[in-house]
Order: sequence, then structure tokens, then C-alpha cells
Amino acid sequence: MELPVKDDETSLDTLFASARVVHRRNFLTAGAAALMAAGGSDIALAKDDKAATDQDRKFMSQAVELMRKAGVVEKTGGPFGAVVVMNGEVLSSSGNSVLRDNDPSAHAEVNAIRIACKKAGSPHIKGATLFSSCEPCPMCYSTAYWARVGKIYYAASWTDYADLFDDSNISQDMKQPYAKRTVRVAQLMRGDAQKVWLEYRNLPSKTRY
Repeated sequence: MELPVKDDETSLDTLFASARVVHRRNFLTAGAAALMAAGGSDIALAKDDKAATDQDRKFMSQAVELMRKAGVVEKTGGPFGAVVVMNGEVLSSSGNSVLRDNDPSAHAEVNAIRIACKKAGSPHIKGATLFSSCEPCPMCYSTAYWARVGKIYYAASWTDYADLFDDSNISQDMKQPYAKRTVRVAQLMRGDAQKVWLEYRNLPSKTRY
């Protein structure tokens, strides 16, 4: 029996397919608004685009340059580039390096966020803006979420390159019950893990991030 798709999940798909600016805290709200627009997303996009400054476009141009460098010139990975900006200054930048590093997690956004966090000396870069040449995949969005990135700008949409990198498949796959996912998921030795959580929970100096 398949699990029903919740309204907020549908909203997420709509947002990923159409939005140009993603505010982390307003993610679901914005998605719902896009869904209710019923074809009026172009108006919402125009409003978001007007909020971007010439400086924002300059940062995005850097991300697009990194995109071409990674995918076309140096061929270190797919054509993806990302720039992390904090207080109007570039904190880090990177292209995709999946092929060069033999690392499936070495997406441009993840690379850039890793570098930025190391420079900041913290796993959090609250208030930073991520400029991505392409719409972030679920992994990259999650990384930005955990890093407390405040805003994401992206250029190309998933639909612009779905014939080459179909990131939407992951979003759909994660909605399936564990037994039906492409990567099968099953629970094992839960009790043992719960004991470690109990130990951790009782630590007086435990850290939550």
C-alpha cells in the first residue's frame, strides 16, 4: 500500500519546479502559494526577480562561470557551480567535482558550503546566501538547511536539464514507503542504537546542531 502524498509535499515539488528564490524558513509557505497560483507562477517569479540586485547577478554570474569550468572546460564533474556570500562578500565558491574526486557528494553547493563553514569555523553560516547555477538537488538543499543558509538563488531549473540529471526522481523516490524506494531501507538493531541515544541524552555537555 502506497502512502498518500501530503499537501505540503506537493507544495515542495511545485516550489522546486518554478521558484527562483528560496527562503529556508518560508519554504513550505512559498510552495503553497505557488501551488494555489494555478498557473500564475510567472507573476510570482517576476516579483522575486525584481528583488535581486546587480550585485546578486554578479555573484550568480560567478556561479555560472564555475558551472562551465567544471562541466565543459575542466570536466571535473557535471556543469554545476556555486558561490556562498556573507555580508556582501564571497565566502567560498566551487564547481562540481564528483568525477575528479570520485565522490558522489561533491556537488558544487556541498563543496562551497564545506569550504565556507571551515572558513567560518562553524557548521553554521547563518545569514549566508547561496548562489547556485542550477536548482539544488535534495542533498544540496538539505546541506544548505543544516548549515542555516538564509537564502538560495539558482539559475537553471531542474526541467532545463532533466534529460541529463533528473534530480526530481530523488524527490519522488523519497515519498515512497521504505520497501518501494530505489535504495531499500530497513530497520535493524534499533534497541542498541536507542541505548546510545540515551547515553548521549544524559550527557551534561551534549551539543545540538
